[in-house]
Amino acid sequence: MPYQAGSSAQRIRIGLTGLAFAFLLVLLGSIISKSGRSETANNATQATENEPSEPLAELGVAPGASSDEANSVTTNKK
Repeated sequence: MPYQAGSSAQRIRIGLTGLAFAFLLVLLGSIISKSGRSETANNATQATENEPSEPLAELGVAPGASSDEANSVTTNKK
């Protein structure tokens, strides 16, 4: 197999072009998946803000927040 001038440079160029294409493809897929996930993440965040952070501590079953914090949480719920 005779050596052809420029064949290794051409292979490197094709390989780098393929890597760049794969990178752009992954970047585009990431952007698309984040845009679809951001709406559901906002809805999930709003749902968890309404829930108590330590429900057992608020009931007095397990240690957790101090009584002042528990009273302020129960006062806010009324």
